[in-house]
Amino acid sequence: MLFGYVYPNEIEINWGLFIVLYPYLTGLVAGAFIVSSLYHVFGVSDLKPVSRLSLISALAVLVVAPLALISHLGQPLRALNLMWTPNPTSAMAGFGYIYSFYLIIVVLEIWFIYRPDIIGFSETRTGFAKTGYNLLTLGAKDVSQEALHTDHKVITFLAILGIPSAAFLHGYVGFIFGAIKANAWWATPLMPVIFLLSAIVSGIALLIVVYAAACWIRRKKIDFACIMSMNKYLWVFLIFAFVLEILEVIHLGYEGKEEWPAVRGLITQIIPFSYFGIQLSMGMVVPFFLLMFSRMERLPVKIRQIGTIVSGSLVLVGVLAMRFNVVVGGQLVSKSLSGYSQFHFPIFAEGIVPTIGFLILPLLILAVLAYILPPWMDGEEAKPERRRGFEPELGEPLEEGVLATVRERYTSTASQRYIARTDLFGKWREDDRL
Repeated sequence: MLFGYVYPNEIEINWGLFIVLYPYLTGLVAGAFIVSSLYHVFGVSDLKPVSRLSLISALAVLVVAPLALISHLGQPLRALNLMWTPNPTSAMAGFGYIYSFYLIIVVLEIWFIYRPDIIGFSETRTGFAKTGYNLLTLGAKDVSQEALHTDHKVITFLAILGIPSAAFLHGYVGFIFGAIKANAWWATPLMPVIFLLSAIVSGIALLIVVYAAACWIRRKKIDFACIMSMNKYLWVFLIFAFVLEILEVIHLGYEGKEEWPAVRGLITQIIPFSYFGIQLSMGMVVPFFLLMFSRMERLPVKIRQIGTIVSGSLVLVGVLAMRFNVVVGGQLVSKSLSGYSQFHFPIFAEGIVPTIGFLILPLLILAVLAYILPPWMDGEEAKPERRRGFEPELGEPLEEGVLATVRERYTSTASQRYIARTDLFGKWREDDRL
């Protein structure tokens, strides 16, 4: 169905769901790597339990990110021409080099972080596993203090170098859309920044969901300090992403140029459910209040964790809707600014089924990577009773001597928060606020 005046060459939507996946997946990569850098560069110790998980998650998504884009091409092998015969004036021509450079950084950082573990596996495993880990060591089996200190310096350098690389990887995607002046919905200098902030938001949300699911599968307790730290960063970046996306529309409306009526009709008549219902409401407003609600210390730990996990899931859906509204929505506006096309969701050819497959594939690759390079090593998970200065979780048995430390901390100063005491079963529970 067509609305208004539409040129004949605008009836068919050329960039479909596969092109929607491309900026979505690259955004997950950039956001996940930023979380790793918060630990390795900025020393956010609460994120240690997901520091390795974030890197292998970034690698798993990074492998799949170009597949949707290449699958869209009628002749996929021609994609290599972008690197063999590049055009320096084309923004699209830079993707191969940016992607390759970033992939090298991620792989190198993972190898240096896991190098001691790979060496250990090569000595303890047998059969094909032993051979495989021996190959992964690349012959570097020095685990002396000097070698490990050098590894740490290299890891820090790669993490620092990876921050602008991650920003450039996804920022340039927004640059491509923002530089298309003929499209009223895309042509804005805010597009690269909007894409970058939504990428960071989606990457943090992905780690929240993946980390919680991994803990559930492994029957391990979620590190409360870690998930609350991700809650904080997700909430902060969500504010910036929301403000910029709203400012973009407000700026278009305030300018009142000739394209504004077409843009207004797009978001109010053509994609109102996807834009207002999913992208803004379910993907931003609801997670904003839910994340803030989950930070209330009066609530039980389980409720706060569930609220954070649900928020992460909603954010992932909202960012996917944002990518759809930008990529597909921008093509629905006719160049005449007097009509709209309509997008029909195909089932198979570049449709819903292969799109779901591309969304599941990174999770399968992540499971394989986690099996080969476990992101949780023995002793890495923080003991619950030592988080935030011997603050145990409700209902957890106390080790000998910890109760006295807890009581001393919370009853010896004027800034008391709780009184810690035990019940008949020797478990700690919070009492009334002082």
